[in-house]
Amino acid sequence: MPEAFLNALPYILGGIGYTVLITLVALAVGFIIGAPIAMLRTYGGRVARFLGMSYVVVLRGIPSLVVLFLAYYVLAAAIDLPPFLAGCVALGVCSSAYQAEIFRGAIQGVGQGQMMAARALGMTRRQAILYIVLPQALRNAIPGWSNEAAVVVKDSSLVYAVGLAELMRRAQQVNGTLHEPFLIFFTTGVLYFLLTFTTNRLLGWAERALRLPEMEAV
Repeated sequence: MPEAFLNALPYILGGIGYTVLITLVALAVGFIIGAPIAMLRTYGGRVARFLGMSYVVVLRGIPSLVVLFLAYYVLAAAIDLPPFLAGCVALGVCSSAYQAEIFRGAIQGVGQGQMMAARALGMTRRQAILYIVLPQALRNAIPGWSNEAAVVVKDSSLVYAVGLAELMRRAQQVNGTLHEPFLIFFTTGVLYFLLTFTTNRLLGWAERALRLPEMEAV
């Protein structure tokens, strides 16, 4: 293994923290936007359901890189948004369309009897949704959300296109100096694999920890 690559490896590894931070912020943005859209699509009126469906269809039909460029060159310029936040917002908006569908499916996976029982106990519809349906739906959403988290980890590499010094950008910079594409990008691929693997393992642990045995028995 070339000594120059070993010397550059700490610089590449330094991008992992940036990649993880981008992923966490993007997932949070996606959740903040996607969860209410899922609620609108499930419990909203006809107009709300149509708007929610339109949002999901449009965002799922546009490449993430296009949304990233719009956020970086248009939104960031209009409101003086830092490049880091522009990248996170772009990835979060793209993720929100998929998260909305994940949470919608999770909400619909909660039996109608849960809502009926809550209403029979005197809860309002809003209380039943917040305290009965949503806690169960969030548990149901973990497997699908785990897949989406892995996708966002990999999509975080797109922000290299706007100059953010995350893992892929640093690998590209090192390759521009050392000209060892196989070694550098193979190592980068292994690092992304480890990040996605760790993400899935952590969320798998969360799924098992939050599982309700009594609900499985129903």
